[in-house]
This record gives sequence, C-alpha cells and structure tokens, in this order.
Amino acid sequence: MRGLSACLLFVLALLSSGPLWAVNPDERLDNPALEERAREISKGIRCVVCQNQDIDSSNAELARDLRLLIRERLVEGDSNDQVESYLVARYGDYVLLKPPFKASTLLLWLGPFLLLLLGGIASAFYLRRRAAGVEEAATPAPLSAEERAKVQRILDQGGPG
Repeated sequence: MRGLSACLLFVLALLSSGPLWAVNPDERLDNPALEERAREISKGIRCVVCQNQDIDSSNAELARDLRLLIRERLVEGDSNDQVESYLVARYGDYVLLKPPFKASTLLLWLGPFLLLLLGGIASAFYLRRRAAGVEEAATPAPLSAEERAKVQRILDQGGPG
C-alpha cells in the first residue's frame, strides 16, 4: 500500500509540474499555423522575471502577458521578425534567449572564452611555479664554509662516532 501511495504521489508531482502547461488554453489561437508561429517565437523569448527561462514554459504573469502580446501581433499580421523586433525595442536584447552578435553583446558572447583562457593561463603559471618549487626543494642548498669545515673535521676523525 505504501508503494502504491508513493507511486501515486510521484505521478501527481510529475503532473503538477508547471512548465508543461505554461500556455493556457485561453491563450491559444484558433488558427493552428499562427499558434505554431507564436509557440516558435515564445521559445526564443526570455522571461525577464525568471531565471533564464523562455516565456513558452514560464508560469509568470509577465510571460503570459508577453505570450498574449505575441499572439496579438501575429493576428495583426506581423511577421516573426517584426514581432521579435517589437519585443527587442521594448525590452532590449536581453529579452532574446539567443542575443545577436554585436558590439553591445560582445562580452556576453566572448566572456566565457575569455574566462576559460584566463583560467588556463593562471593554471599554467601555477603549475610552472609549483614545478620550479619542487625542483628547488629536491636540490640541496650548498654547504657554507663553516659546514664544510665541520664535515671535513668529522671525516678526518674517522666518522661521527
């Protein structure tokens, strides 16, 4: 009985996961072609109040408003590019999940590679210094004149004992 209850709870938890039903039936357009275009556009638009989630799978109120806005623009006859341009004009490039490659987004595109390069350079310097330190530790320091004289006295006497 416990196993059945656990399975039932698991299934309910899976069914209650929100993103699967983010687009409500009342938002959908009657025209399947326009609805398909709206879904396609929505998958490329970032929910500005969520953590890097598209508005198609977001349950946020703002995401719903944006989905409705996209559908309104499509019904008015806008192309997909015109709808995206309209959203970019209102919210900036941040609203796109895949922002364009241009001067203002250069750091966004190249930042990860720069960080990787800097990390590689820092690792190379660290490993090089560490290898030099190991080599230095393996080579004994030369004896001072006093130490050499002491060793010579010990050897002349026939050993330490």
